[in-house]
Amino acid sequence: MAGNSGGPWGGGGRGGRDDRGGGGREPGPGRGGPGGPQIPEIDELVNKGREQLRVLMGGGGGRGGPGGGRGGGDGFGRRSIALVVLGAVALWAFASFYTVKPEERSVELFLGKYSQTGGPGLNFAPWPLVTKEIVNVTSERTVEIGTGRGGRFDAGLMLTGDENIVDIDFQVVWNINDAAKFLFNLRDPEDTIRAVAESAMREIIAQSELAPILNRDRGIIAARLQDLTQETLDTYDAGINIVRVNFDRADPPREVIDAFRQVQAAEQERDRLTKEADAYANTVVAAARGQAAQLLEEAEGYRAQVVNEAEGEASRFSAVLREYLNAPDVTRRRLYLETMERILGSVEKVVIDADTAGTAGGVVPYLPLNQLNQGGTR
Repeated sequence: MAGNSGGPWGGGGRGGRDDRGGGGREPGPGRGGPGGPQIPEIDELVNKGREQLRVLMGGGGGRGGPGGGRGGGDGFGRRSIALVVLGAVALWAFASFYTVKPEERSVELFLGKYSQTGGPGLNFAPWPLVTKEIVNVTSERTVEIGTGRGGRFDAGLMLTGDENIVDIDFQVVWNINDAAKFLFNLRDPEDTIRAVAESAMREIIAQSELAPILNRDRGIIAARLQDLTQETLDTYDAGINIVRVNFDRADPPREVIDAFRQVQAAEQERDRLTKEADAYANTVVAAARGQAAQLLEEAEGYRAQVVNEAEGEASRFSAVLREYLNAPDVTRRRLYLETMERILGSVEKVVIDADTAGTAGGVVPYLPLNQLNQGGTR
């Protein structure tokens, strides 16, 4: 037994012990010898890269083994897809729901065509089929004309009806009353309002004279301008509301303003003198008319008095005549006594009895009878 073990195959027996001990296997490709570094095989590297790629793409983490097979990878992929879908739905809802403030209105467009106008609050416009435009409709906006801001410097120079030139500055204050018409019917709203208001003002000024424009008719002109501008914009379906017109300034052109002021001062002086002359004329004429009326009244009164007296005398004479015809002697004596009474009533006289005067030898010629009469009356 011992000799057999030491035959030519004995080395193979030791090789078998070495093989059981793990040291008799020949090094394969890619493996190091005893005591060398362990280098992974190419298949293992490829398999690991494939598994990592599957994990990144939503697949399973390994092949075989409970819980690490293909079923776990498919569940993770479905969850990822669900998250992606939920995120897309959230983004779609964020783009579709919108809020409109109380001072705003929204215009919704279905495939680029007007659909409806949204009011204040939460609104829904399913994107991308429906888009929206939000417009502030209550804020007041201003278009200035004649000031040079936003327009021409000479826009305020206008010709009046009496062939004078006036320099006018005014403002048109407006807001929006129909958001859809405002967005789709006007290309440039401010330029449109400026052109319409300037044209309307030129029409009004051409029908007016210079003096009323500078003084008393500014409010009337502003009201007419607002109405005319609103009517014109309504014919355009502009969706614009003219709130008011501010009439700032109306003066002659700068080149002639000094001469114009001198003319105005002269006209005011002329008007003052004319009014004073009219007042004096009215006073004199009124006094003359009063005196003429007084004279007419006096003459009318005198005429009536004379006529009445004449009629009274005639009636009295007729009455006396009737009495005289009835009793001539009595009537003649009465007429005599009344006549003597009327004549002697206004004469200073002293009555002396004739018998007394004869016995006394007559009246003393130097006796101041009139003074005695005055003394007796006192």
